[in-house]
Amino acid sequence: MPSTTTGPNPEPSRIVTIPRVIVATTAMLTFISFWRAAAIVLNDLASSAYYAGGESESFIGKSAPWFILGVMLFSYCVRAVYVESCSMFVRGGVYRVVKEALGGTLAKFSVSALMFDYVLTGPISGVSAGQYLAGLLNELFAYFHAGIVLSENSTAAFFAVLVTLYFWYENIKGIPESSHKALRIMQVTTVMVALLIVWCTYTVWVRGAHLPPFPWPSNIQLDKRSLGWLYGSQIVKMIPMIAVFVGIGHSVLAMSGEESLAQVYREIEAPKLPNLKKAGLIIFIYSLLFTSLVSFFAVMIIPDGTRGKYLENLIGGLAMNLAGPFTLRLAFHAFVVVVGTMILAGAVNTAIVGSNGVLNRVSEDGVLADWFRQPHRKFGTSHRIINMVVAFQILTILLSRGDVTFLANLYAFGVIWSFTMQGIAVLVIRYTHPGDREYRVPLNFHLFGKEIPLGLGLITLTLFLIAIVNLFTKPSATVAGTIFSVVMFSVFSVSERITHRNRGAAHVEMDQFNVAAQEELSPHSVGVRPGNILVPVSNYHALYHLQAVLDRVKPERNDVVVLHIRLLRRSASGSSELEAEQLFGSVEQFLFTKALSLAEKRGKTIRLAVVSANDMWSGILNAAVKLESKTIVLGRSAKLSVAEEAREIGLAWEQLPDPRPQFNLEIFAPGGQREYFLLGPHAPNLTSNEVRLIHQLWLHFSELVAPDELHHHDIVHFALDEVLNELKEGKEADVVARLKNHVEQNKAKRTNPQC
Repeated sequence: MPSTTTGPNPEPSRIVTIPRVIVATTAMLTFISFWRAAAIVLNDLASSAYYAGGESESFIGKSAPWFILGVMLFSYCVRAVYVESCSMFVRGGVYRVVKEALGGTLAKFSVSALMFDYVLTGPISGVSAGQYLAGLLNELFAYFHAGIVLSENSTAAFFAVLVTLYFWYENIKGIPESSHKALRIMQVTTVMVALLIVWCTYTVWVRGAHLPPFPWPSNIQLDKRSLGWLYGSQIVKMIPMIAVFVGIGHSVLAMSGEESLAQVYREIEAPKLPNLKKAGLIIFIYSLLFTSLVSFFAVMIIPDGTRGKYLENLIGGLAMNLAGPFTLRLAFHAFVVVVGTMILAGAVNTAIVGSNGVLNRVSEDGVLADWFRQPHRKFGTSHRIINMVVAFQILTILLSRGDVTFLANLYAFGVIWSFTMQGIAVLVIRYTHPGDREYRVPLNFHLFGKEIPLGLGLITLTLFLIAIVNLFTKPSATVAGTIFSVVMFSVFSVSERITHRNRGAAHVEMDQFNVAAQEELSPHSVGVRPGNILVPVSNYHALYHLQAVLDRVKPERNDVVVLHIRLLRRSASGSSELEAEQLFGSVEQFLFTKALSLAEKRGKTIRLAVVSANDMWSGILNAAVKLESKTIVLGRSAKLSVAEEAREIGLAWEQLPDPRPQFNLEIFAPGGQREYFLLGPHAPNLTSNEVRLIHQLWLHFSELVAPDELHHHDIVHFALDEVLNELKEGKEADVVARLKNHVEQNKAKRTNPQC
C-alpha cells in the first residue's frame, strides 16, 4: 500500500495527507482475435503489393516476379525471428531490446533506421495511392474524350500531401486505432484480390502466356540504375551470386510491414503464442498469393511494349489489360483504385501512428527529451512528435516530386536495416539470455554443450548481406539514409544526456514521487475504500473535472482516486507492458503535481495511480472494476460531443466480463456544466411529462381491460413488447424513422418551449 506524507512545510492549521507514491500496475489491455491481428498487419503489408512488383521490374527486368516470390517465401523466415522476439517478452521497446543485446550506440542507430523506415512509409504509400488515382482519372478522361491529361507524378505528390495533412489533423485530435476497421478493409480487399486472381487466370487461359524468365544471373538485367556504385566493377562478374542479391535487394519492399506483427503481439488474445503463429500463417499465405501473383500476372498479361508506363500503377495496368469489355475493365480499375486508396491511405496513418509510438517509447526509455511528449493544450496528444514526423514526411514528398521509384529506394534502406538489427539482436540475446523460450527459430543444434542456432544465424546473415549489397546499389538511399540516421543518432545522443541530467536533478517546481509497482490494482493497493470516485486525467491543461470533484467531495464519505492511463501505442517493440519507471516521466510528474496542488488548495486527500492500457475507455472501466469505484468523473472530450463520449464508454462497458457492475458517469464541461449518466441496466429517469403520459394511458385502458387488474408497469411493458415485435417483423426501418422523428421533436421542444 502506498505510504503518505504531508506537503512541503505545511502550516499546522492546514496539514493535508497526500500520497507521494504512485501505484504503477500491470497493463489493463483489451485483446483481439488472431484474425483481427492478421488484418492489422495485412493493412500495412498488403499495401506493398501495389508498388513492389513494378519497382522491382524497373531495376532488374522481367525476372522480377521470381525475386518477389523468393522474398515472400523468405518473409516467413523473417517472421519467425519476430515471433521469437515476441515470445521473449523483452520489456521496453526496440531501443531496450537492441541495447540489451548490442549496447546503447547500436540501439540508437537501430531506432534511427527504424524512424527512417516509418518516415518513408507514409510518403511512398500516399504517392503510390496518388499514382493509382491519377492513372484512373486519365483513363476516365480519355474514355469521355475530355482532352485532359494529368501529370501523374505531380498529381500523386499533391494527393499524398493532402492525405498526410488529413491524418496529421486526425492524429493531433487523437484518433483511436481500430482492429474492426482493419478487418473490414481487408474483407473488401479480399473481394478485390479474389476477383483479380480469377479474372487474370481466365485471361491467361483465353490468351495463353509464358512464365517470366527464370532468375539465372544471365537473365537478370542489371544496369547503372540497378547496380549503383557497383556498376563497372568486376566483382559482379566474378561472383554471379551478387547479381542474385542485387535482385533480392530491389525486391525487399515486398515484405515491408513485417515488423507490424510485433506491434500487435501485445493485443492478441490468449493463448498468445499459438494465436500469433496462426496470424503469421494467415499473413504469409495472403501476402504470398496477393503480392507475388500480381507480379507474375503483370508480366504474363500486360504487353512488354505498354507495361513500362504501368510500373508505378501495376494493378491498375492489369485491370486495363484483362480479357473482357472495356467498360467492365474500367469499372474494375475504379474498384482497384478505391481499395488501394483505402489500404495505402491507411498506411499513411499507420506511419504517423507508428512513428509517434516509437518516439514516445524512446522518450520513455530516456533517449528523447520529455519535452517532445508534452500534451496538446486542447487534445492532450503528443503533438510535437506528430508535427515533427509529418514535417519530415511532407518534405520527403516534395523532394520526391511524386516519384515512387525514388521513394522506394529510400524506403528499402530503412526496411532492410530494421530487419537486420532485429535479427542480430535476437541472435545475440540467444547467448546473453540462453534460458528457455516459448518459441525458437527452427534448426538448432548443440555442440560441446553450446547451442548452435543455425536457422536464426542463416536468416540474420542473409538479411545482413542484403543490407550490405543495398548500401552499394542504392546510392541515393545510402546517402539519404546515412544522413538521416546520423542526424537522428546525434539528436538521440544529445537528448539522452540532457534528459538523464535533468532527471537526476532536483525539480524545485514539481513534487517528487516514488513509483511503487503493484501486480494488481485494488482498493487495498491504492489505499481507498470501495465506492470511491475515479477521476481519470491525461492533460494538465484540463483538470477542471477534478477541481469540480474536489469542490464538492466529503473525504469522510468518499475517497478520490486520480488515475492516469498510459496508452500503449502500437510501435515496433514486440515487448510487454512498460516497466514502472517507464510509466512515470516528467509529463506524468507535472500532471500529478498540478493535481496535488488542486487537492492541497482545497484541503482534500487524493490517491494517485498510473496504469497502462491499449484502449482508453477499457482501461478506465477495468480500473474502476478493480478499484470497486462507484462513480467515474470525466472531462468533456475535445473531439467528441458529450453524447458521443458517453456512448463510447457505454460500448466499452458492454465489453466488460460478467458480472458487469453499474457505474455513475459524470461528464463535466470547462464551464462547470455537468451531464449525468448511468452505465449498465437501470431504471430510466422519467420526467413528469412521461409519468403523466403513462398515467393517462393507464386511466384509458384500465376500464377497457376490466375486470383484469392493470398496473402502470403493464403499460410500459406492453409498449416495449410492441416495439420488439415490430423489430422481429422486419419493420426496423419504420421504427427507427419514427424514433428519430420523436427525438427531434423533443429536442425542438427543449430548444423552443413555445413550440
